[in-house]
Amino acid sequence: MNTNSNVYTIIYTTIVVVVVAAVLAVAAMAFKPMQTANVKAETLSQMMVAAGLGSMDEFLSIGNDQVLERYSENIDSAYAVNLEGDKVLDLDTEKDNIELIDNFKPQDKAIKANGEVTLPVYKFKSGITVIPIYGAGLWGPIWGYIALNQDLRTIAGVYFDHSSETPGLGSKIKDEPWFKEQFVGKVLDIDTPGNPFDIVKGGADENDNSAVDAISGATMTCRGLDAALDVWIGAYANYLKKTTAEE
Repeated sequence: MNTNSNVYTIIYTTIVVVVVAAVLAVAAMAFKPMQTANVKAETLSQMMVAAGLGSMDEFLSIGNDQVLERYSENIDSAYAVNLEGDKVLDLDTEKDNIELIDNFKPQDKAIKANGEVTLPVYKFKSGITVIPIYGAGLWGPIWGYIALNQDLRTIAGVYFDHSSETPGLGSKIKDEPWFKEQFVGKVLDIDTPGNPFDIVKGGADENDNSAVDAISGATMTCRGLDAALDVWIGAYANYLKKTTAEE
């Protein structure tokens, strides 16, 4: 075959594309279990940081297997609830079969549409209950975990993360200890529909026990986090009220 012909070029290019695609597909399949394990361990780590069971640096250092083991040893029960606050699904907490609900984007849409949701609740043996939040920052998704004391109102700890917020500004929701520390001891106002918690630009009123200071220079990220807190805490409000009443 004439290697300078158009036919040769087309055939050669097609073969190269097919071979590369096949190699990438095989590689993706080979690495998928590892990627899934990494995502699960990262999710559990974030949750446990909020619950006060360790630091992110510690969880990164001990490896995925130990992260799963620590979660399984410390979790009391995990399940999902609907917008009415009723339990609809149990989640396995055994180390080798840990179940999570961590695809929050569809849940976020369903909450806003007052649709059918399965909102995860993680209750630890320490008495801490952890619930997630999810929303939109300036450049992409933001999410986090809120740890609550036994009264299911008082915040025991938080962890926030993002996909692409501005370094040194919006990224501070994850990176700045002072921002997260100011949530501890604050109270969710779940009796105020639509506004259970505030992140206040310019500084929160020191007498407001349901508000914290926003990050200077990160207005849009803090606004997105504030909205996420309102939407998701609002979605859990019936569950929090029912559970407190029952206990």
